[in-house]
Amino acid sequence: MEPEAQAREARFACYIDALAAVLGREDRARPLKDYCTGLLMPGERKSVEPMAAVVAPARVSAKHQSLLHLVGQAAWSDEAVLAEVRGLVLPAIEAQGRIEAWIVDDTGFAKKGVHSVGVARQYCGRLGKTDNCQIAVTLSVANHAASLPIAYRLYLPEDWAADEARRKKAHVPDEVKFRTKPDIALAQIRAALAAGVAPGVVLADAGYGVNGAFRSGVTAMGLTYATGVQPTLSVWPADQGPLPSKPWSGRGRKPSRMRRDADHRPVSAKLAMALAQEEWRTVVWREGSNEALSSRFAAVRLRPASRDWQASTPHALEWLLVEWPEGEKEPTKYWLSTLS
Repeated sequence: MEPEAQAREARFACYIDALAAVLGREDRARPLKDYCTGLLMPGERKSVEPMAAVVAPARVSAKHQSLLHLVGQAAWSDEAVLAEVRGLVLPAIEAQGRIEAWIVDDTGFAKKGVHSVGVARQYCGRLGKTDNCQIAVTLSVANHAASLPIAYRLYLPEDWAADEARRKKAHVPDEVKFRTKPDIALAQIRAALAAGVAPGVVLADAGYGVNGAFRSGVTAMGLTYATGVQPTLSVWPADQGPLPSKPWSGRGRKPSRMRRDADHRPVSAKLAMALAQEEWRTVVWREGSNEALSSRFAAVRLRPASRDWQASTPHALEWLLVEWPEGEKEPTKYWLSTLS
C-alpha cells in the first residue's frame, strides 16, 4: 500500500475510534467501522444488506445482522455522535476561516415502499418533484472553504405521527411528536447556540423563509438571516406600515393591536417590479465551467407585514433582495434579510 493510502486509512481508523467512544459499548466499534466503510464504498444502494455484501462478502448474513442491530436496535445517541463529529472536524474548517453561515435545509431520500419511518408523498429536493420519500431537516455550518452538518432530524409527517399502529410497528418513541420543519430547525439552531457553535448568518430557502414565526424565532435568538420568500409575501413599503390601534373610548379593554383598513393595506413583494432601471445591478458571483455566473439584482428596504395586526408595534425594516435575469418576464427569486 502506498504511503498516502496508508495515511488516509490511519486517519479513517482514528476518526472511527473517536466516534465509537461515544456509542456506549466497545462491541459497537466494529459494526460502526463496517457501516462507515460501506457508506464510502462504491454502490448505489446504501442500506445495510448490500453494504454487508461489500464489507464482508464471505459472511454476508452475519454482517447484515450486525449492521442491522447497530442502526436499528442499539441504544446510542445520534446527537452525541454528531457532537463528536463537530468537535473533530470544526477546528479544521475554522482554521481556514471563521464560520460565516448556518444553513437550514431539507435532505430527501426517495423510497419505493411505505414502511420506512416518515415516508410519504412529499416534495423531494433530490428529485425536484413530489414523490414517495423521507425528509430530514438539517443544520450545517459553513465558510468559504467547507461546510459541516451539525444537526439532523427526521421529519415525521402529521398523519404518521397520529397513526399509532404504524408508530408501534416502526418503534417510533412515544416522546416523538409531530413538529413542523421550521419548528425542528429552530430547535436545532437553539441547541447549536447553547453548545457554543460560532454563529453565522442563517440561510434557508423559501420552504422556511415563508414562515414568519421561523424568521421571528431566528431574530429573537440574536441572529441575522437571509431566507428565500415567495413573491406573494405581504410587505409594507419602507415609508408605510400598519395603522396604530384605535383610540380608546374609555370603555372595555384598551386597544393595543395595530390594524389595517380597506384603504390602507400591505402589498406583495412584487413591488420590486416597479423599481427604476437604475436600481438593478448585474452581479457576477463566480466563474462557471463555460462562463461567469451572473444575474441582475435589486435590493429595497421594506417592512414585512406577516400577522402584524396581531402585534402592538410594526415589524422592523428589512432588505428584500430580488433576482430578475435578463430576458425573463418577471423576477425569478426573492429573499428577505436582516443583514445590515
